[in-house]
Formats: sequence, C-alpha cells, structure tokens
Amino acid sequence: MAIAKQYLKTKPVCKVTFTVPAEDAKKVAVVGDFNDWSPKGSTLKKLKNGTFKGTFDLPKESTFEFKYLVDGTYVNETEADRYQWNDYAGSENAVLEL
Repeated sequence: MAIAKQYLKTKPVCKVTFTVPAEDAKKVAVVGDFNDWSPKGSTLKKLKNGTFKGTFDLPKESTFEFKYLVDGTYVNETEADRYQWNDYAGSENAVLEL
C-alpha cells in the first residue's frame, strides 16, 4: 500500500493518490472523514497488474482519519502518517496529514 501527495501551487488542495495491492479483491474504496465514510464516489480503479489506484483532491493543512474498504472489510494503510484510536469504530484508523 502507498500514499503519494502532490501539493498544488495554484489551489489550496493536495492531490492524494492511494495505491492498494489487492489482486484477489473485486472492489476497493477509500473511506474517511473527507467523504463521511461513504464508499460512494471513492472506489479505486483496478489496474491490469491487480493493484487498485485512485487520486482525490483534498484540502491542504488538514488531517483526516481513513481506511480502505476491501470487499466489505476495513483495512488500515500500512504507510499512514500515524494512527489514531476511534471509539466509534473500536479500532485504530489510519491518519493522513496534509
């Protein structure tokens, strides 16, 4: 798994690319604070090599909790900026700091 951040000089956003190797998965989405934990509109595209990838514009100078939703199972990003306990989920969430 990987996260790539590209800060834009002309806009107050950061292009964040999420990459998830999940060859056997049918569907992968990234869900978090930035999309109300909804997989709608945040599904990653499956590439020929079996990796799922997607890029989203997120506001700069923000912090977001998130997870991947891989075929209905929540999975944390191994290369997150940090992790934070979430009482509602009863587990740690990955944290993205922009």
